[in-house]
Amino acid sequence: MKFRKFACILLTAACVCSMAACGSKGGADSDSGSGSDESSDAGAGSAAAKVIDIDLTDEEYAFGVDKTQPELLEQVNAFVDKIKGDGTLEEICDKYFGGGEPEAVESAKPDDSKDQLVVATNAAFEPFEYTKGDSYYGIDMEIAAMLAEELDKELVIQNMDFEAVCLSVSQQKCDIAMAGLTINEEREEYVVFSTPYYEASQRLIVPESETAYDDCADADAVAGLLGKLSGSDSIGVQAGTTGQYYVEGDADWGFDGLPAKCVTYKSGSLAVQDMLNGNIKYVIIDAAPAAAITEAINEMQ
Repeated sequence: MKFRKFACILLTAACVCSMAACGSKGGADSDSGSGSDESSDAGAGSAAAKVIDIDLTDEEYAFGVDKTQPELLEQVNAFVDKIKGDGTLEEICDKYFGGGEPEAVESAKPDDSKDQLVVATNAAFEPFEYTKGDSYYGIDMEIAAMLAEELDKELVIQNMDFEAVCLSVSQQKCDIAMAGLTINEEREEYVVFSTPYYEASQRLIVPESETAYDDCADADAVAGLLGKLSGSDSIGVQAGTTGQYYVEGDADWGFDGLPAKCVTYKSGSLAVQDMLNGNIKYVIIDAAPAAAITEAINEMQ
C-alpha cells in the first residue's frame, strides 16, 4: 500500500484503532443517507449492529496545514511532538477510550481584526470531532483548543462536509484541517501534513445477526469474503473517507476495490442506521467511530 510511514506514539490497543477522513473523492449514490433496495438480504429487522474487530487497513492521521504558512507548520509539528512526548496526547485519548470526562471546546466567531486560528473540521466523526449543543467535543477538538492556546490565538472552528475540509485550507479560508485526516498523496495536493499523531484503520460493521465473519482471523479473511459480494450488494461509507477509497478502489491508496456498490453518507451514523433499516448490506468506516457509532445506535434500539 502506498501509505507514508511515520513513527507514532504507542497508545492503548483501543486508541490505536481509529479512522481516516477528509479528501476529494467523488461521491457515490447517497450523501443524504438513502441506500439501495436490499431490504430482503441486508439485515432488515436487525435490532443491533456489531463491529468486526479486524483492521482492514494501516493508516496514520495528521493535521493538514495551509501550504502558504510554513511557520504555522513548524509550530504545529513542534506542538505535536510536545504533546506526544509529555503524555498529553495519550491523556486526551484516554478521555474518549478509557472512560474519562471529555471537555467542551468553544469556537469564537470569525473576526479579521483578531489573531485567530481557523480550524476546518467535520463534526460528525466521534470520537475525534462531534457536537453537543453549541459546543465541540473530540480528540481533535481538544488538541485544537490546546494548539490555539499554545500559539496565543483565538480558536475558530468551521464545521463543514468532510470533502470540503482540505479544499477550504488550500483556498486559505482556514488555516488548518483537523478532521481525522489520513495521510495520502492526493490530499497533499491541497495541504501539507504535520507530523502524524494517531494510528488508524478501517473496520467492517455488520448487522448483529450476520455470522459470516465471526471466524475470520485476519484482514485477508475478511477481504476474501467481501470479495465474494456482487454488484447487487451495497456497502455504506462516509463520503470522502478512506472507507470510500477502500470500497471503490484506488491505485494510489493500494486498494483494489470491492465488487459491491458503494453508497456514500454524510456521516457514519446515517450509514449504520440505513444498514439496520435493511437498505444496505454493510458499512466500512474508521475503527474508533465504528465503535462509538454502533454503541450509540445499539443503546437506542
